Amino acid sequence: MISYQEILIRLLLAALLGSAIGLERERLERGAGLRTHMLVAVGSTVFMLVSAFGFADVLGHANVVLDPSRIAAQVASGIGFLGAGTIILRKEIVHGLTTAASLWAVAAIGLAVGGGLYVGAAATTAIVLIILFAIKPIERYLFARSRPRTLVLRVDRKELSLHTLESAIEAAELRMRNISFQPGDSADEESVELTLDRATPKDLGPLVDALREMRGVREVRHNGE
Repeated sequence: MISYQEILIRLLLAALLGSAIGLERERLERGAGLRTHMLVAVGSTVFMLVSAFGFADVLGHANVVLDPSRIAAQVASGIGFLGAGTIILRKEIVHGLTTAASLWAVAAIGLAVGGGLYVGAAATTAIVLIILFAIKPIERYLFARSRPRTLVLRVDRKELSLHTLESAIEAAELRMRNISFQPGDSADEESVELTLDRATPKDLGPLVDALREMRGVREVRHNGE
């Protein structure tokens, strides 16, 4: 059995490493932020401590065998329910996968700390932070065209037609993925939400300019997905 001081050190270290990743998610206002990541790290550390040392008093009995990996394996699979809660399907687009993956990684970090693998836990935390901070700009640069873009238009329902919108989108060499209409603030006004496939902010420039000059369009807003 390890000392109480060692148990406290492991729990505090798990909270610290979990908070480092949680702060990054909190900065982006994700569903699982600082406290959630800290709780997952500390909780998985406790599971590992219980699994490895919690049954030491019964090991001396005949026919009693301890397998410390069993609880750790259950943590690895059980964290999925928490990760699933951060995943959202909205307008045919999946959001929250990165946060779910960060929770899964934090659970692994907690298990490593609980098992005394301090260097491995710290190195994993550093690698996860590099992935979350440094890889995202590269990913956006390389795969920007595959990201959907949303335009919200405030239009005069009597003067603007769907055919006119489609013509403007085709002229900009873009493809419309989805369109929805909502009542506006007044009886003669509508809110139109256009979701465009495979478009960069640079691609949207000519289309936005064309829409603003179009008769019946009162306002154009760009909500990047």
